[in-house]
Amino acid sequence: MKLQCDVEVVNRMLPSFGMKSRGKGVRAVVSIGKHLDKSSQRSNIYMMICTAKDRTGSKYKLRNNIEKFFTWFVEEGKATVRLKEPAVDVCLSKADANSLKNFLSAARLADRGSDTSSLPLSTLTPVRARDVEQPKKKLSVMSKKDYPLTSNFPYSLEQLQVSYCKLSRVDMRMLSLKALRRLDLSNNHIKKLPATIGDLGCLSELILHNNHLEAFSEALCLSTLQQTLQVLDLSQNRLQSLPARFCQLRELMNLKLDDNKLAGLPLQIGRLSKLRFLSAAHNQLTVLPADFFKLSLENLDLFGNPFIQPNPLDHTMQLAFPLPLQEIASRAVADLRIPYGPHLIPAHLCGELEAAKTCECGRVCVSFHIKTAVSMNLHQVSHTVVLVDDMGGTDAPVQQHFCSLSCYSEFLDGCLQRGLR
Repeated sequence: MKLQCDVEVVNRMLPSFGMKSRGKGVRAVVSIGKHLDKSSQRSNIYMMICTAKDRTGSKYKLRNNIEKFFTWFVEEGKATVRLKEPAVDVCLSKADANSLKNFLSAARLADRGSDTSSLPLSTLTPVRARDVEQPKKKLSVMSKKDYPLTSNFPYSLEQLQVSYCKLSRVDMRMLSLKALRRLDLSNNHIKKLPATIGDLGCLSELILHNNHLEAFSEALCLSTLQQTLQVLDLSQNRLQSLPARFCQLRELMNLKLDDNKLAGLPLQIGRLSKLRFLSAAHNQLTVLPADFFKLSLENLDLFGNPFIQPNPLDHTMQLAFPLPLQEIASRAVADLRIPYGPHLIPAHLCGELEAAKTCECGRVCVSFHIKTAVSMNLHQVSHTVVLVDDMGGTDAPVQQHFCSLSCYSEFLDGCLQRGLR
């Protein structure tokens, strides 16, 4: 039984001499195995700790020699083994949680004097230098020949780049790297993202530039990425749309969607209140969602989209007289901000409320409204704007919704008066 982790051996007598422990572990390999005791000529079970400075290792007898285990933080890869003789605490940290649990179980059995045949013992021999190196935090694999097929990715990785390796799917071994903060899988052939990417609880940057993605999973929008993801690069893929709940990723600060086939941006894009950099150049956008007004960006690039020339008189009317009871109730729920969820109302109604539109009068409309497009200068929402077209313009059409004929009429009257001036 071997465990790679950080270890600090703390002498419990230090406080009586007015001394303190360093409070910092060093990289080590901790083993449990048999060793011949020269004085008694009998084999006993020992724990051996090997570090870079002491690769031959220090041995500690285990049988009837463990006073206590401290395992409150074992799920975080931390534990302490208190020995009776010598009076030391062996503090283990930065270990794989499952490996640590197995190691502690073996130590308990050894302490009780269990049958050695039932113990996963190791040979207590000096370790190699690479086994006690500091944990690797960053790794770049830039060609297929360098891709690790027979060895695992270091569990301690915080940044991983795997590019130009012709990956057609995400390697599931990457999804066990719980410390991962940045995952760069650019320039591969990935067609689909596994929902388990959302289990990477520290992931703040996900780079998927130049792949073959055709969809972005709604499951990812509902995962822990809601709390962690700040940078998302989906440029140069084959995306035609983004899921309705994409804007649940509210920590996003930098979003790249260039060179896809997007016909529209998410309707609730205004919920991305922390978004500062947005690029969606060279897509199929003809109009921007009404929520675009709510953004506050530093840099915006929408060049190369076939935006339509807006005309307030061109409209789509989806109204009924009188309004259906469901529409009236839905508007009341949205206007009064009444809490709702699939545990209270049907899931399809929740979806409709999620996509509710706001009229110019401030009231909400859900399924029944009048829709048109107006021109907006993009400097209203961004400090820096890349020109929308070759003509040097920074205006783009934005959808506008009206809850009633009277609101639409007032809007047209306002347009007419501005035109007369």
